[in-house]
Amino acid sequence: MDKDTEARIRQLEETLAHLTRVTDELHEVIARQDGEIALLTRRVEMLMRFAAEQQADAEGSIPLADQRPPHW
Repeated sequence: MDKDTEARIRQLEETLAHLTRVTDELHEVIARQDGEIALLTRRVEMLMRFAAEQQADAEGSIPLADQRPPHW
């Protein structure tokens, strides 16, 4: 192989190594974000359940889900 071909192969290998590293880093970010989204989803569901229970426990009030908006 001549020097130009070797240089091109070396450059391609370096580029491939860089892209592989970036892909691995992005995979880690996505995995972390997936865990955070799952945690936040569980927390929102818990808060919604808690709010619904609070509304149901309030005597003589109409649950917010059953109330008409003020502009009606």
